[in-house]
Amino acid sequence: MKSHVKALVVGGGAVGTSIAYHLARAGWEDVVLLERDELTSGSTWHAAGLLPYFNMSYATTHIHDYSIKFYKTLEEETGLNAGFSVVGNLRMAQTKERMDEYRLYATTAETCGVPFEWMTPAEIKERWPLVNTSDLEGAIYHPTDGYINPADVTMAMAKGARQRGVSIERKWQVDGYDWTGSEWRVTLTKMVEKGGNLVPSEEQTTITAEHVVTATGNHAQRTAKLLGIKIPAIPVEHQFIVTEPDPALVEYRKTHGEHPVLRDADAKWYVREERGGWILGPYERNAPARFEYGVPDSFRADLFPLDLERIEEEYMSMIHRIPSSEEVGLKDDFNGPICYTPDGNPLIGPAPGLRNMWLAEGFSFGITAAGGAGHYLAQMMVEGEAEIDMASLDPKRYGSWMTTEYAARKNEEAYEHVYIIHHPDEERPACRPLRTAPVYDRQKALGAQFGQVNGWERPNYYGPLDADENFDHDARSFRRGGWWHYAKEEAEAIRNGVGMIDATAFTKHLVKGPGAAAFIDWFTCNKLPKVGRINLTYALTEAGTTRTEYTVVRLADDEFYLVSAGAWTAYDGDYLRKAAEDKRDEMGWIEIQDVTTQWGVLAVAGPKSRDLLNALVKDADPATVLSNKRFPWLSCRDIELGMCPVRAIRVAYTGELGWELHHPIEMQRYLWDLITTEGEAHGLKLVGARAQNWLRQEKSYRAFGHELGRDATPLEADLPRFVDLSKDFHGKAAMEKTGIRSKCVTVLIDGPDDTDPWGREALYLEDGTRVGRLTSGGYSVAFGKSIGMGYVSPEVAKTGQALKVKMLDKLWDATVTEDSPYDPENARIRQDG
Repeated sequence: MKSHVKALVVGGGAVGTSIAYHLARAGWEDVVLLERDELTSGSTWHAAGLLPYFNMSYATTHIHDYSIKFYKTLEEETGLNAGFSVVGNLRMAQTKERMDEYRLYATTAETCGVPFEWMTPAEIKERWPLVNTSDLEGAIYHPTDGYINPADVTMAMAKGARQRGVSIERKWQVDGYDWTGSEWRVTLTKMVEKGGNLVPSEEQTTITAEHVVTATGNHAQRTAKLLGIKIPAIPVEHQFIVTEPDPALVEYRKTHGEHPVLRDADAKWYVREERGGWILGPYERNAPARFEYGVPDSFRADLFPLDLERIEEEYMSMIHRIPSSEEVGLKDDFNGPICYTPDGNPLIGPAPGLRNMWLAEGFSFGITAAGGAGHYLAQMMVEGEAEIDMASLDPKRYGSWMTTEYAARKNEEAYEHVYIIHHPDEERPACRPLRTAPVYDRQKALGAQFGQVNGWERPNYYGPLDADENFDHDARSFRRGGWWHYAKEEAEAIRNGVGMIDATAFTKHLVKGPGAAAFIDWFTCNKLPKVGRINLTYALTEAGTTRTEYTVVRLADDEFYLVSAGAWTAYDGDYLRKAAEDKRDEMGWIEIQDVTTQWGVLAVAGPKSRDLLNALVKDADPATVLSNKRFPWLSCRDIELGMCPVRAIRVAYTGELGWELHHPIEMQRYLWDLITTEGEAHGLKLVGARAQNWLRQEKSYRAFGHELGRDATPLEADLPRFVDLSKDFHGKAAMEKTGIRSKCVTVLIDGPDDTDPWGREALYLEDGTRVGRLTSGGYSVAFGKSIGMGYVSPEVAKTGQALKVKMLDKLWDATVTEDSPYDPENARIRQDG
């Protein structure tokens, strides 16, 4: 075995072999893959090998698409048949609501170039007469999809990796990681067979690696302990059964080709052919998490006992859908561990707090994702960034607050939700409430309906109290849900009066020290604000794309208060700390504190916001404290509201006159009561995140994770006013070299009366040419129609350009509007009083 390598990949399943292959293909030499047992001995060996395209995530759809195309090339390269049966994938719907889900998904598929077809029940019956279509509404069909042999595709990738110089070492277990400051020193133990078990021997060795990638599957918790980090990847039991040959199927196959993979999402199962019979794979309720604290040494390529009672409902529904299967016996059964994460998406990217340590864990659809995961992770490692935005899959989307219990219960929920309708306004209930602001109970008593962001409970809207039996807060929809009218009233209150939004979940970092100013100036692309002022700015990736959006408040010459999106606390903090560490020797000492949980935030906005706050200000001349002269737009002041000291920032994400009131979180209940009591005289309305999302689109305010991300530069986001090209900053050269590949625009949409875009829809020209996609969507109370933001080809990014937006499989007229269509001169924000 080599003693020093460029990259060490730990884990010999489909994901690990793909990563090793793609690193070698990207040009890295000295790549070693380690496997503690045999290749494919983890979840790979008992996977059903399905390759489903269907996924609501833009990044994951790209990953799946790459895999399916890549696997078809392996035989030509390696001479090994990967066992890919391109039979297609038929995803059936029993309800109109399920068809709405497919129509929303289809817009993501279109933007990623994934082929699909719509099928009626009659068309399904004509092509596949064994399928009972009597209660179906229709289906979406992917003709290029199918299934593959997991072991064969893994071995093909392994051979391809070896051909490119990768060394694959089996029966070696990692027992220690030690970062020397420039590379990883990894301790290995030789594993040997003993009594049918795999046990450590006394033989040990070490290997040093510039980069390490962990793809340890079911062993992710052991990996987490060795690295001293948290990885919310925990397996859940997944069962599937294989039937004896079905005589009707055998007869059908004499004159017809193989059935596509059948998915009855409303019945929560997939079915495919297997040697004249059927494989049924259900995603039932109450499947338990396993190995929360590590995989027992005795567990190798093993299975759990089958629990047929748990899947009885799904089994009976298969008989209903394929009546000929009723008299067919069971031939085989499997119940094995498959890793999940709390949101069902894998963890791909840099490990939190560690250098040159990369995670590829938590793959619930590992065979489908393996090829693409290897491709895009290799891009990140070799080139510094992937061509698609991988932030939604970053391991740091879960912070240190996450526990084993949380991950296990949420992973069980994610498993159960594989086939539960994925409403865009869904809020899953497991492990909630967990992180709550002090005023949570007050909000709940006033009708707040919460969403979860990074574990925080945040009001989405305020609806009627539970005593109103005519309103269902849990009703979800692909169209305008029951909450829509309440969000509309909240948005109108901000535009016409005054509203208050709980923004406590905002990420907050304090950066100070002798090197702070020079560091922030290099780290972000805008000019630094003066003391007492603020600016909006961006930290870039090495590729010049947007890594993080910050509101920077300059508290002193060498002290800065950074506010960023609440969903990305660990993600932002890790990048910030690592960048500061790199610059300390050059720029001087830089201290960084995560103060997110120390400060609450209540945002008060609207044309009457000054009147409300003037009544609460404690000052010798309270009427002037919030005036433009003493408190201009884009400035910060320490003020007192009653007995509460407040760091007030004159900025509003809604585009109205307003202030963010940052306060000691232990005083939040006092401040809330003070504002709401005085607010009664001013018509104060409590406002949730959904109304705020609509309002910020009327101002063309970009949002990280939507318009802002690692696949577009700030210039492509059309934000040149926040980029100071006269200075040097991280990512500047790469940003300028990239140019303008696409451009962010705001569109007003003449859409249907019952539907608004969700931010996943494809954009077309009048002639049917696809020119872009939406990244946000909603309703505009200012214009009385749907609104959206997204990216289009630069040549069509001009005011007045006519477009079409695909919503629920129909094209609707849309027009590119000016940037900040509501109050483009910012007169309302700047108004004096």
